[in-house]
Amino acid sequence: MELRTLRYFVAVAEELHFGRAAARLHMSQPPLSRAVKQLEGDVGAALFHRSATGVTLTAAGAALLEEARALLARADRARLRVAAAAGATTLTLGVLGGSTDPGATRLAAAFRRRHPAADVRIRESDLTDPTCGLRAGLVDVALTRGPFDGSGLSVHALRADPVGVVLRSDDPLARRDRLDPADLADRRWFRFPTGTDPLWQAYWHGGEPREGPVVRGVQECLQAVLWNGTVGVMPLGHHLPEGLAVVPLPDMAPSRVVVAWTGADPDPLVRSFVRIATAAYRD
Repeated sequence: MELRTLRYFVAVAEELHFGRAAARLHMSQPPLSRAVKQLEGDVGAALFHRSATGVTLTAAGAALLEEARALLARADRARLRVAAAAGATTLTLGVLGGSTDPGATRLAAAFRRRHPAADVRIRESDLTDPTCGLRAGLVDVALTRGPFDGSGLSVHALRADPVGVVLRSDDPLARRDRLDPADLADRRWFRFPTGTDPLWQAYWHGGEPREGPVVRGVQECLQAVLWNGTVGVMPLGHHLPEGLAVVPLPDMAPSRVVVAWTGADPDPLVRSFVRIATAAYRD
């Protein structure tokens, strides 16, 4: 059994759908199906019950999933030990500027415990690049928010945060318990520069074209509200400067914290980062 084939199997087992697994692996479905079929021949047992809506694991598939995860983890550890013996292991992490996510604090502590010798370099990005330099090849992995164009990238959701509209505290709407984007149709919103990822731009504009000041960073967004009475969307639970308030937008889709990387078979240190991030945000 080849490690690559085991990675294919794990993707299908976790997605329980060949199409989604193929998209996650950035490959077409026919070669993925052939690889899994070959694996079933190698182990001498059916690994999946197949249907028109997807697949489920057989008893043999469930047993192999446990073993495959352990084998892949051991292979990653071996690569990391070799890399560490050959010299310092470096990971360049892209993050959004102005983020104060407690999940990232847990992640940093867990990653240091697992990889005490790793040199983690941080590249902070403004709100014009939700991939935090990943698509430009400036970072190895990004801890960011969606949605954005994920073509050519692997994106794994870590948490979904409800959002609200940020207003000046003396704004009449700030006294409301909840709002709908339609309540803000006639207001000026802060906007991102032309050329910003359209999916990202549309989400933070509540799905509608908006007029208002162009901003690049979190503090520029908040100052635009404070000084000009502009409005905009932000995740709930973040600390706000005095003079500002946030009112929930329960009918708007949540903002997802995600980890993203390039390609389907990343560096072992990136794979380890993704696993640790998944556990840290689940706790």
